[in-house]
Amino acid sequence: MSKQTSNQIVDILSLDHEGHGIARIDSKVTFVDGALAGEQVEINVYRQHAKYNSANAVAILKPSAQRTSPRCQYFGRCGGCSMQHLEPSAQVAAKQRVLEDNLAHIGKVKPEIILPALHGPSWNYRSRARLSARLVDKKGGVLVGFREKRSSYIVDMTSCEILTPDVSRLLQPLRELTVQFSNADRIPQIEIAVGEHITVLVFRLLAPWSDDDAVKVRAFAELHGVQIWEQSKGPETVRPFWPETAPELSYSLPEFGLTMPFKPIDFTQVNVAINRALVSRAMRL
Repeated sequence: MSKQTSNQIVDILSLDHEGHGIARIDSKVTFVDGALAGEQVEINVYRQHAKYNSANAVAILKPSAQRTSPRCQYFGRCGGCSMQHLEPSAQVAAKQRVLEDNLAHIGKVKPEIILPALHGPSWNYRSRARLSARLVDKKGGVLVGFREKRSSYIVDMTSCEILTPDVSRLLQPLRELTVQFSNADRIPQIEIAVGEHITVLVFRLLAPWSDDDAVKVRAFAELHGVQIWEQSKGPETVRPFWPETAPELSYSLPEFGLTMPFKPIDFTQVNVAINRALVSRAMRL
């Protein structure tokens, strides 16, 4: 049930797993986008449900000492990140508290030992992403990026602070490439997989590329040093487009002298440094 209400001032008690502040209004849980634990904020409730409210923070009256300025210019609109306004080490601590709460309240278990949380790069670490694409005439071309918060719209973005730098720099060229295709309105997503030596872009095609499109694809791949794959239907249809034969994606675990190959749509950890630390810790237990 949706219902706009007048602004209210609340104290934020904690954070949920998605980074929303949690407050109570007349004993009813209220999730506040943009608020941090320990803050006093002015909020606007934009949706009322039977058991909880959803709200936006419209003013931070007493900020948390852990609040920081988001690095990304799209933060707040983009749905790709939810905690850039929280200091990185505090983000890890908040996620650990959520895990402990879930173990206690959902799993009904209490760990005998809780190991220290692992920390890794906070920026330019993401080696996998599924970007949406859409031809938007009002924007004068194709948008490529993450979806806006609580929306099917795509953020009008030309960079990303969490993607690897090489991939972030590809966002604008991808927009310029895709708008030239004969099937520009039939490409809903581009999946990205970054290995240690190569990057693969998987285009989801609801209609095939024309011969002229294929020439543009090959030129783009050569210019930017990436592999282009295509997917016409389900995961089983994912295949290389250009080059037709090329080195496979892989990541290494130097501590163990291992190199792990993977396919572009295989599950892998998005943070390579954290992945290595996780494997190392698991092997030492």
